Amino acid sequence: MPPLDDSITKIQEYYGNIILKSKDLQTNTCCCSESIPPHHLSILDNIDNEILGKFYGCGSPIPPALDGCSVLDLGCGSGRDVYLTSCLVGPKGFVIGVDMTDEQLAVAKSHQQSQARRFGFPKSNVDFRQGYIEDLAALDIADDAIDVVISNCVINLSPAKGRVFSEIFRVLKPGGELFFSDVFASRRLPPALREDRLLVAECLGGAMYVEDFRRMLRGLGCPDYRVMTKSRITIDNPEVEAKVGAITFWSMTIRAFKIASLEDLCEDYGQVATYLGTIPDHPHQFPLDDHHTLISGKPMLVCGNTAAMLGETRFGRHFKVDGDCSIHFGAFDCSSAPASQSGTGCC
Repeated sequence: MPPLDDSITKIQEYYGNIILKSKDLQTNTCCCSESIPPHHLSILDNIDNEILGKFYGCGSPIPPALDGCSVLDLGCGSGRDVYLTSCLVGPKGFVIGVDMTDEQLAVAKSHQQSQARRFGFPKSNVDFRQGYIEDLAALDIADDAIDVVISNCVINLSPAKGRVFSEIFRVLKPGGELFFSDVFASRRLPPALREDRLLVAECLGGAMYVEDFRRMLRGLGCPDYRVMTKSRITIDNPEVEAKVGAITFWSMTIRAFKIASLEDLCEDYGQVATYLGTIPDHPHQFPLDDHHTLISGKPMLVCGNTAAMLGETRFGRHFKVDGDCSIHFGAFDCSSAPASQSGTGCC
C-alpha cells in the first residue's frame, strides 16, 4: 500500500532523520510518565541501551498473562515494547513489530539475536515488518491470528484511524485484546491544528476526540472499552501551548476485547466473578480497568460485559464466573463508578 497522504512521508522523515533519540522531541507528549511495573523494569534492564534511547511512548501498554501468546505491536519503532513483550510471552510465544520507518526498524532488527541470547531463548521469537498499520493484510497478518495487539502513542499519527482499528479487529482472534496507550483530546481539533506539522509529529495534531473514538469502536462491533489510566498532558513548549489554547489533552491507556456478546450498556444478569489469584505478578488482585479491581478469592457481582471480558478471553482460566445471560435483571448499577471513568459511561 502506498503512503496514505503526504503527512505519512513527513512523519517518516521526522522520526527517521530529525528525531534521533527521545530527548530530541520538542514536547513531553511522547515521553512515558506512567509508572512501569517492577517486573517490567527488570526486563528493561536487560534490553540494549540503543533500543531504549530511541523509545517514544506515552504509556506502558503491556497487559498481563501473555505467556505463549501471539502479540502484534503497531508502530514498534526501535523495538523496546517488542523486546519487553517477547520476554513476557516466552519462547513459546511470538511478537510481530510493525513500523513504517526504515531507520527505526534497522535498530530493532540489529538486536534480534543478541536479545534472544540475553533472555535465554534458543532462537529469536520476534519478527519486524516494514509497512503501514492501516494495511496489515499487506504484511501477511491473517484474520483471527493475533491474541493481543499493543501500541504506544502511534495510532494518533495515522490519517486513517478507522482503517487502523478495522484492521486491529480483523486480525484479533475471538476473545483477543487490544491494549494501547495514546493521546486523546477534549474536542475535535480544527484543521489548522490537525495539519500543523510539529503538532502532528509530536502526537498532538492527530489526537482523537474521546467521543469520536467511542463511536468508532462501536461501529466496529466493540460497544464497550475500558480505561486503564488517564492523565492530563502538560505541554512544556510555550509555542505549542499557545497554539492549542484551551484544548485539553490526555494520555490514556485503554483495553478493548473482540467479543461478539458485548452490549452498549452494562446489563445485570446476576453473574459473579471470583479471581483465582493465578495471573503472574498479580497474586492478590487484578485490575480489569480503572474502577474494577478484583480481589483474589472474593466473589464480585459483575455486569454481563465484565463477565465476558473475564470469562471469554485468555483470562478465563484465572477466574471462576458463575451464572450466564439467561435471566435479565435490568441495567447494572454503575452508581459507584463515575461515567467519565469508563469507556461507555457504564460499569
